[in-house]
Amino acid sequence: MSLLRPGGRPGRLAVAGAALALAPALVAPATPAAAASTATPSSAPADGTVAHSGKLADGATWTAEVPARWNGTLLLFSHGFGPLVAQDAPRPGARTALLAEGYALAGSSYDPNGSMWALKSAERDQFATIDAFRAAAGRPRQVISVGQSMGGLINAQIARDGAGRVDGALGLCGLVAGGVDLDDYQLDAEYAISALLAPGDRNKLVGFSDAAEAAALGVKLTDAVTKAQATPQGRARIALAAAYLNLADWAPDRQPPAKDDYAGQEQQQYAWFAQGLLSFLTTARYQVELSAGGNTSWNRGVDYTALLRRSAHAKQVSALYRSAGLNLQADLAGLTKGADVTADPAAVRSLRRTSTAGQRLGVPLLDVHTTSDQLVPVEQESAFGARVRAAGDSALLRQAYVARQSHCNFTTAETVAAVHAVQHRVTTGRWTGTTAAGLQRSALALGLDGAAFVRYRPGVLVGARR
Repeated sequence: MSLLRPGGRPGRLAVAGAALALAPALVAPATPAAAASTATPSSAPADGTVAHSGKLADGATWTAEVPARWNGTLLLFSHGFGPLVAQDAPRPGARTALLAEGYALAGSSYDPNGSMWALKSAERDQFATIDAFRAAAGRPRQVISVGQSMGGLINAQIARDGAGRVDGALGLCGLVAGGVDLDDYQLDAEYAISALLAPGDRNKLVGFSDAAEAAALGVKLTDAVTKAQATPQGRARIALAAAYLNLADWAPDRQPPAKDDYAGQEQQQYAWFAQGLLSFLTTARYQVELSAGGNTSWNRGVDYTALLRRSAHAKQVSALYRSAGLNLQADLAGLTKGADVTADPAAVRSLRRTSTAGQRLGVPLLDVHTTSDQLVPVEQESAFGARVRAAGDSALLRQAYVARQSHCNFTTAETVAAVHAVQHRVTTGRWTGTTAAGLQRSALALGLDGAAFVRYRPGVLVGARR
């Protein structure tokens, strides 16, 4: 398969897989595992799988399932942003397939007593879940950490800190660039929409007093985008905001637009916005601020011309501005001049401490990402990969890509093949079959629901502050 670069488009692929609901969505070095009290195992179902559950010292709950013919490997699952409920697998199909292969599954809710952005407790609770599992079901021969979305960031932290407790890690659509970068590039996009599409509103973009205020902002920004889509000038400015958001230009139920079809690219970016993306982002920001204790993002001093120059969508934005008769440089200069949001330094320090994975790896990690992810842009992988290389740990990291739209939209075959690849690395000490072609062969050989692994190179993560 050809190597896809930023702006490149994967061809038609016959793949199966339903879109995942919005459930993405992320610690300091782990403390010793908290004490756990396990509940009595539930009655075994017909296939002999035994379920366990219990509560950890901080109030988090944990759950686990052990198949009748356990292969000795425990998959420790870190769930994404959303309700703090214990989960042990990314999707029902993957759960069924992995249990059938003999894998035991476990995962925790994280501490339910605070924000849904539960990064202050997640890594600690996941390590405590391993201890609880051992007490209830026995000691696994191997433990592989698996994390999805926000849980992908937790998984990267476990891969950093977990040597001696886990043996390898698999990240699925992980928010691996971390919480600070996430909030900053989302602020850039929301600021551009507010300043250029609703200039008279003076929207409050950060420092929300409650969830309702955050939700109201999402509605206002979405309304502004909807109205702007009716004119060439509005569409050009939507494309600019999308570039700052690192927003993919391949939307669900559509064919990928051609490399030079700039209007078609914007139409598909707008389709993401029209699904309520901005409302999700603003309400999630409130949860991040709640966890960190204040506003964690800033744009004072940001050069919005330089920022756009780094984007894979820079040519698209310039072309749409020209065809609309707009002065791009004037808009960029206005954004730079008007940028006045400052962060709470203590909140930034808190988020850096709890919600980044750092650069080091203690165990092998395979990250898998869809190429068109509207919630956790695939460009996060380029930022994370660069940090791992700079730390000298690139031999422990492999990154793979699936040509499909939507966040965490993996088939069961893709998930199981990725688990196999990590298991092989843990067992043999060597990475084998982690190229796109190798993973594709492995996934298709399962005879499940198809696969679409491709060679791909993400662009730069726009908006990451230096």
